[in-house]
Amino acid sequence: MSPLAVVAVRTAGAAGLLVLIMALFQRRYFYIYPLGFVGCMIAGGLNGIGSLLYYSALGRIDASLGQLLYSLYPVFVAVVLYLDGHRYSSRTMLRLALSVPAVLLLSWAPSGRVDIVGVGLMLGASLLYAVHIPINQRVLYEAPAPTVTLYTLLAMTLTVVLALVIFDPGAAPASVGALGPILGLTAVTFLSRTTLFAGVKRIGGLETSLIGLGELLVTLLLAWWWLDENLVLQQWIGALLLAGILLMAARGPSDEPMGVPGRGWLHWLLPPSAAEAARQALLSEAPPPTNRSSRVDGEASIDD
Repeated sequence: MSPLAVVAVRTAGAAGLLVLIMALFQRRYFYIYPLGFVGCMIAGGLNGIGSLLYYSALGRIDASLGQLLYSLYPVFVAVVLYLDGHRYSSRTMLRLALSVPAVLLLSWAPSGRVDIVGVGLMLGASLLYAVHIPINQRVLYEAPAPTVTLYTLLAMTLTVVLALVIFDPGAAPASVGALGPILGLTAVTFLSRTTLFAGVKRIGGLETSLIGLGELLVTLLLAWWWLDENLVLQQWIGALLLAGILLMAARGPSDEPMGVPGRGWLHWLLPPSAAEAARQALLSEAPPPTNRSSRVDGEASIDD
């Protein structure tokens, strides 16, 4: 199957499975407030475009280099959330700093000629994936995780299916031999998306992104055990470093602020009630104004 067809089929399959499950058991999760729906559409569209960039980049650069560049998304998530008003402790910043050499070592490969266009495509995919997480995190302040997952997946499906129709209309249908892997990809996409947004709602976007780097470790270890691929010394060092980062997350709760933050660049995604609550919370932290012409029990105050 063509890359675009694989992306379209697995995303549409995951979205269809989620719609079916919610229609049978969780119909109340279909409701979402209008601005939340808009946020999910934007996030899903960005993530869908990122998926297209990702598979396009893999056609130009080695998979190891591509995974290295894509795995920098926690850095982008941290920057985007910082611009939205989030601040983090020194422990989180240390884990973020250690994630870069860990990913570099895990993706170790002999140097060679690098396709600049492919590098740009993969960095774009990583950035778009990073941006969609804070957008969904804002919506998750008011909407349940299954609801956000549903509408984000539907937007992703619309994006990748349109891309398939426009750029690869003559893609061949899946053969019998491809059905098994396609079903597996659909199941993995369904499980990963539902657990991703459940994690973002509970522990925040940056913490979820840092823990999500474990996917690289899982991939390498499974390739070593299941496919008999050999890991070089640098990759084992990177695996130990990444394991240390994940263990640091288990030593205590996330220090990411989980309440509604101040007026960041994504503040417009909050419904009016939540936005007003955030404004009142900010006002309550300020000292009360002094009124020099106040009256007490109808008598003149001392200031007068």
